[in-house]
Amino acid sequence: MEKKPGAPRKSSRPVGMKDLAEALGVSIGTIDRALHNKPGINPETRKKVLRIAQILGYRPNMAARYLSSRRSLTIGVSIPLEIAYFYDDIRDGIFEAASAFEPLGVRLLYRPFMVLGQEEVEAFEDILREDIQGVVISPGYPALLKSRIEKAVRRGVPVVCVATDAPGTRRLTSISVDPYANGSIAGELMGQFLPARSKVMIVTGMQATVDHGQKVQGFRQNFPRFCSQGEVVSVIEAHDEESEAYEKCRHILRRNPSIAGIYVSTANSLPVIRAMEDLGLVGKIKVISTDFFPAMVPLIESGKIAATIYQRPREQGRIAFQTIYRFLIEGIRPPAHIQLDPAIIMRSNLEFFLVKSGRREDSQSGWGK
Repeated sequence: MEKKPGAPRKSSRPVGMKDLAEALGVSIGTIDRALHNKPGINPETRKKVLRIAQILGYRPNMAARYLSSRRSLTIGVSIPLEIAYFYDDIRDGIFEAASAFEPLGVRLLYRPFMVLGQEEVEAFEDILREDIQGVVISPGYPALLKSRIEKAVRRGVPVVCVATDAPGTRRLTSISVDPYANGSIAGELMGQFLPARSKVMIVTGMQATVDHGQKVQGFRQNFPRFCSQGEVVSVIEAHDEESEAYEKCRHILRRNPSIAGIYVSTANSLPVIRAMEDLGLVGKIKVISTDFFPAMVPLIESGKIAATIYQRPREQGRIAFQTIYRFLIEGIRPPAHIQLDPAIIMRSNLEFFLVKSGRREDSQSGWGK
């Protein structure tokens, strides 16, 4: 039975089949048959339905349609536990983004491993044994994961890389702050801080990790441009382990007392500061670190850390989930790289970032020390 037609109207809320039915003065059943190409509807009526759907901006609930055909949509997450300051935020971003879709049957299968580059192959293989429709990883040694990524893609399981990349593979996309730009910014800052002919060192995780290697490259190429005859005298691979970073930094600093600056390209800055403190070098060496967590606040306030390059890990995690979800549900293929702009945090804008991130109370309570 036809209803009295209503005037087409746009609304701030999503347009549903009920709105289309009211606009045309027909039943929801008629709308359903037209939209889903079912029999039992006049061709002219179908054209009218499709036209009003376009005018009003109707979009089908693809998630509900997809999930109604299966028990759940499961997305695997295999990222490191350490360094916790960074990867905890990535994990929280993924889980927060996914929580809104739990009522629709979306669930996360979390299979972490301890340290970037260690046991990541086993963790990835373990997660691929499960009934998953997509997976988010953070590859430390991408060459070792290449065959596993290929295996996932052949199964129809898209792979999204977060915080770093696996070039030369068929992964769907990578989400990170542009690592080369990250290192270049740090190099320019260090060059502005130090006089000509200064010697500096870099502390990174593993140069085989794309993110780490490109940061080192960016710093190496940019530092001498802003520090005449400046020299990078050492690059320490600390594998994101605190004890290794402390011991290696202490050893290099004792052998090279002329080092005037240190660039820490990962979140592993605390053991570097501790080595400087033990050698009485605080105040004599400029430190540029990476990322931002509560334990860094007093170090920035006191000048022990001159600046830090914030990589927005929570946003990286959120985008990683949203990207793979939209690909699975709506078929929207993302660009090959999704790169965020890094932020520079110094003493002058520290309060802004504390308030913006909601971490002022965390820093005052001493969490993370």
